[in-house]
Amino acid sequence: MNIEQRIQVFVELGKELADNSDEFKELLQTAKHKNGWFNTDQSQLAFTNWSKALTEDSLKYWTAMYPKLSNAIAPKKVGLIMAGNIPLVGLHDLVSVLISGHIALVKLSSEDTVLMTFVIDKIKSISTEMGSRLEIVERLNTIEAVIATGSNNSSRYFEAYFGKYPNIIRKNRTSVAILDGNESAQELAQLGKDIFTYYGLGCRNVTKLYVPQDYNFNLFYESIIEYASVLDNIKYVHNYDYHKTLFLLNSEQLLDNEFLLIKEDTNLKSPIGVLHYEYLSVNKKVLVEKLNLSEEVQCVIENQAIKFGEAQIPQLWDYADNVDTLRFLLNL
Repeated sequence: MNIEQRIQVFVELGKELADNSDEFKELLQTAKHKNGWFNTDQSQLAFTNWSKALTEDSLKYWTAMYPKLSNAIAPKKVGLIMAGNIPLVGLHDLVSVLISGHIALVKLSSEDTVLMTFVIDKIKSISTEMGSRLEIVERLNTIEAVIATGSNNSSRYFEAYFGKYPNIIRKNRTSVAILDGNESAQELAQLGKDIFTYYGLGCRNVTKLYVPQDYNFNLFYESIIEYASVLDNIKYVHNYDYHKTLFLLNSEQLLDNEFLLIKEDTNLKSPIGVLHYEYLSVNKKVLVEKLNLSEEVQCVIENQAIKFGEAQIPQLWDYADNVDTLRFLLNL
């Protein structure tokens, strides 16, 4: 298949992911039963975002950045070890491998088998030729390169087992937002999307705020009240209740609106149901430069380069860990 044909497969996939049939709704329910974090509205959002990303214009714009894609390559078997923290989180790696012309051997996360298997079956039904370059496997015995996503602990395992192959091995990351105190209620409500989408489980979710000295959180709390619906998920409630009890037992200072705890803390990553904050102690530009160099930070949201509410709507050319996946694949 040439690049134009591969693009058309994903254009068709984008249309398929906009499905709203009863059968599709049953799929989302099945995924929810398998993984309690995958509420149907959250899974639906992931499908909607992907259907909007896989347009002909976006795919052509993305692939035009890589002239090598116009040339035939010697296909390599690329092992994909997928995460399952949020719905369809491994799809970008899969699209990248297939659009580059390589062969994808997919090790699914046990947390996201239902949705990813559905998408893989869709690709196979759209194109038998591309489908022949795609296989779900239990063991990665015949790979020639690997892209693995997991925790800091699992990354050490991946390094030990797959370090001899060309690889991208990802660790835990999180995202932060910087406020100047002049944000409107509407802007703060948009920021709520970055905090609460997928319950804060993604690397692009905001888990910490940097705020001016003496920042008043009242408007922030008022602006995010619509996200109280997170309490509909019992797993979120358990996390919120557990950390609230723990902090109170330790006599730690907290702000609380009954669904989100806000705690002053220097750590970038906060537990589910908790948002850390820290007062700005350096120039904003200096802070942004520092955070962008951090291996713990995926996104810095400051309503400029990445606007509030857009963290969980990455473009095809927004790469995890800022590592250009497609360039890596084309250089194999």
